[in-house]
Amino acid sequence: MLWELRGRADATSAIAPGRIAVARPGSDHPTELELEILKVLWDESPLPVRDVRRRLEERAKRTLAHSSVITMLNIMVRKGYLGCKKNGKAFFFSPKVERKDVSGGFVGDLLGRVFDGSAAAMVLNLVETADLDADELSELRKLINRKAKEQQQ
Repeated sequence: MLWELRGRADATSAIAPGRIAVARPGSDHPTELELEILKVLWDESPLPVRDVRRRLEERAKRTLAHSSVITMLNIMVRKGYLGCKKNGKAFFFSPKVERKDVSGGFVGDLLGRVFDGSAAAMVLNLVETADLDADELSELRKLINRKAKEQQQ
């Protein structure tokens, strides 16, 4: 992955003497805040900025600046995560990406980076480390049995 150098060499002394600032590489996945916004909009959309902000504040249990939420929504529109339509004076936002596609991207990345592509290792780790209740274990058994039958056919 190519990392971009930011700033001039003489301007980097504010960061650390003798060092060059290196920007973090871009991600193929939404950031933590972008994901929270998507969760809000997957639950209900389209929503105006004020409603997105209110729901984010309820989830985060902290106050968010209206201008910060607008900025994030506009960034997400540019990235293609959201669509925006004007209705009267308000702008309404809705997701352009589906939950399953975003979650699949995260899972695929985790599978490749942490478990070297082994789905079995990832599932075994999850079963061993997660606090699964009886209903969740039953659902996993059903899924495993269904997959086994599909492979036999």
